[in-house]
Amino acid sequence: MNLRWEVRAGLAAVMLFATAAIAHAAMTPAQALSYVRASDLHLSPDGSKLAYVVSSYLWDAKPRIRILDLAGGSERELTPAGKSERSPQWSPDGARLAFLSNRSGTTEIYVVASGGEPSPLTARKFGVESFHWSPDGRAIAYLAKDDDASAEDEGPQVADRERDLAGLWRLDLASSQTRRLGAAGWRIDGFQWRGADQLLIAASDKPRVESFDDAVYRLSIVDGSVTLIATPPQPFDSLLVSPDGRSLAVRSTVTGGPLERDLLVGSADGGALKDVSVPPDLGILEVRWRGPSAIWVRVADGFHNRLFRLSPGSAPTPVNLTLSVGSFDVAPNGDLVFAGEDFDHLPEIYRRGADGKLRQLSHLQQGWDGVKLASTSIFRTRSFDGTPIEAALIKPADPSPGKAPLFLLVHGGPSSHFSAGYGWEAAWAQMLVSHGYQVLMVNPRGSDGYSEAFLKANRGDWGGGDFKDLMAVVDAVIARGEVDPERLGIGGWSYGGEMTAWAITQTRRFKVAIAGAPVFDQQAEFESENHSDGDEWYFGAPWDHPEVFARNSPASYIRKARTPTLILDGEDDRNNPVGQSRGLYRALKHYGVETQLVLYPDEGHSPRRRDYNIDMFERILDWCDRYLGAPASPESPP
Repeated sequence: MNLRWEVRAGLAAVMLFATAAIAHAAMTPAQALSYVRASDLHLSPDGSKLAYVVSSYLWDAKPRIRILDLAGGSERELTPAGKSERSPQWSPDGARLAFLSNRSGTTEIYVVASGGEPSPLTARKFGVESFHWSPDGRAIAYLAKDDDASAEDEGPQVADRERDLAGLWRLDLASSQTRRLGAAGWRIDGFQWRGADQLLIAASDKPRVESFDDAVYRLSIVDGSVTLIATPPQPFDSLLVSPDGRSLAVRSTVTGGPLERDLLVGSADGGALKDVSVPPDLGILEVRWRGPSAIWVRVADGFHNRLFRLSPGSAPTPVNLTLSVGSFDVAPNGDLVFAGEDFDHLPEIYRRGADGKLRQLSHLQQGWDGVKLASTSIFRTRSFDGTPIEAALIKPADPSPGKAPLFLLVHGGPSSHFSAGYGWEAAWAQMLVSHGYQVLMVNPRGSDGYSEAFLKANRGDWGGGDFKDLMAVVDAVIARGEVDPERLGIGGWSYGGEMTAWAITQTRRFKVAIAGAPVFDQQAEFESENHSDGDEWYFGAPWDHPEVFARNSPASYIRKARTPTLILDGEDDRNNPVGQSRGLYRALKHYGVETQLVLYPDEGHSPRRRDYNIDMFERILDWCDRYLGAPASPESPP
């Protein structure tokens, strides 16, 4: 613990003794960020072992792979310190685990047998992007750039060169021979094996087109021929092939929405796709196909993620779990393993047997003994037009006398949603709550986890109905009489940062604002971001609809801003390019608004380094304390 936090904790202890108002110590940024998350769970074919990925700011959010023996409980971490490893995949016979690792510098495919040491299977100049075992285990197909492609960090950078596209390769494991497959010059976004001599690919033969235009094709391993199989509604992703090779599935959108959330299934030989999504009108997040007629899905249902089992001719079977589900997998005997969490429990991995009982398999969290998360209540209220809006309110367990300040935390997206659990945004919230704030997390129109109509309701209207939803819930909380309407704050990251920038141009009710990686000028962002197809769904193209982009840009109204605003971003952000943060900062300075811009070198849209994240949380807490009247910290970061 550094001196600053020793002093803060000392002051808190004095207040505790004097008033007996606070029963739990205030959470430091380091503590708030010391959680571990599990994802990408994969059971071995016989269900005896579990490979999964863990990530934490304790090690700069670099993914690591662990293998857990389910019978004996022993666990092995494969990843060397300071390295990143991901995408664990068991061989069809379960004898080996392949994964992607940068332990040699570039990201390559490695394989490890039980009890052995990992060895590389590839040595590509620019690394490997993704891979899959063949059904017979004799080959691996992978996606990688050609070795004569252009390096991204040296020499002139020519856009859209065909030779710079990643291509498909087949590695024969017996001979170690690699050969390039067909579809050269295509943009390949996903692929799966269908038997030993075919791949199904999600790809576009017009890679220069920056719009959703993928289709599903059959690629022959033998002669390289490519045949159109299906044209799912755009956008789509998560291409899967059934275990018997007869069917395919994709996540898509049957009503032309902005997000892949419906499950479509059809013949792998071609033909129409059928929507088998359940429950109806909720977004599907993840799919596992176990056996020709058994599909398991994870769906977003408001603040909770739930599991269902789909079988032809039968009603969908819900899996009743008390926790919200992250990644999951299914054993041959039907046992489930899943990453479970909620607002009261940090993430852990659990096993649900045939008897329905849960058994905790992991012990991911270290250093949390005695740390109690603040209680959270989930509620609904009606917005300006009667639309029901769901939100979560986190309150201190033992509040100080008087009305608390209220901080409105806005999620990213916009087609994302808050869910019950503990991640980066929840860490931000819990830290503030432990220092006496109430924190409000709202899923406004445009959020996933509700109906398709709700998801699409903010099309061309960012800062319209969604902002009114946020304010309606704020007013509902104020009406309870526990928070001070004169001490309101707002903040968020990405879309949450943009809504923050928008809010300070629409109202002066917020006394503090924290804009993380915001959008300031919609047209400038569209013209410089990595991928514009998502924004095009919401707004069209700026050269066709300049008035729509202007109407949805905080820049158009920035002259009205007066709220002290902290702006945070990664210096190499390409999602919402860093010029957006710089533009907001310059505009606020121009109009004499108190502001601070902090950029983190060598970081993208979501900074990963632990010390940078701790610095951000320290600045967030200091900024809130300074302008919302909470006890000031004894020192502030420079």
